[in-house]
Amino acid sequence: MNILEKIILHKQEEVKERSKVTPIERIKGSQRLYAIRDLKSVLARDGVQIIAEIKRRSPSAGGIMADADPAAIAIAYEQNGAAAISVLTDQEFFGGQLEFIQQVKAVTELPILRKDFIISEYQIWESFQAGADAILLIADAIDECLLTDLYRLAAELGMHILIETHSAENLQWIQDLNPPIVGVNCRNLKTMTTNIEWFEEAYSQLPKDSIKVAESGINSPDNLAKISQMGYDAALVGTSLMKTGTPGSALATLLRRTPV
Repeated sequence: MNILEKIILHKQEEVKERSKVTPIERIKGSQRLYAIRDLKSVLARDGVQIIAEIKRRSPSAGGIMADADPAAIAIAYEQNGAAAISVLTDQEFFGGQLEFIQQVKAVTELPILRKDFIISEYQIWESFQAGADAILLIADAIDECLLTDLYRLAAELGMHILIETHSAENLQWIQDLNPPIVGVNCRNLKTMTTNIEWFEEAYSQLPKDSIKVAESGINSPDNLAKISQMGYDAALVGTSLMKTGTPGSALATLLRRTPV
């Protein structure tokens, strides 16, 4: 059993327990407090745009920045050139919390992506009411039919969706779905290693009109230049920024800017 399979098994139990505490009907009846911000538009700007991630730990890297203050990091990311912010909300494996979304939303004008292992309608509604502007759907985590259903529900609610794949097997049906935003993650889920050369291999099989996001393995200005030359519009960067202890300054360095 690889790490993704372990995470999904745990997530199924977690969602079951959360739905007992707060039934989906109650979430549907709640009032969303924030307008939805346009992730697609900010990623479509000239140059490679950065979705900067708030991540306390991960299965591959272990502890990264265990006491990270999501609001403080969000402010630093915005000041240093992020186009959007990814908030990891999985607690068991990544040290996140759903509440981080509102903490971040309150201090920044940037679009917020909820990054988690979303496997159910419950989590879509939960994301919407928590204030997420966009969600991540991982093609390797759920089957095509379920992903398509969750994608449509999120779109109906007005959220943006980043569909991510780690493997070539999903590229054809993702191309057929033709989502507005698609991500390629170069991390091998069996070995947890990254290979940025896979970005180039996958690029030609992505939907032509989609915003294309490169994920994982990006840790230098040269990496950004390389994916830009391939044709990617954006990069999602987390571990390499967070592990420095000063994520905002690290983002400025990645973008060849003077830190603020």
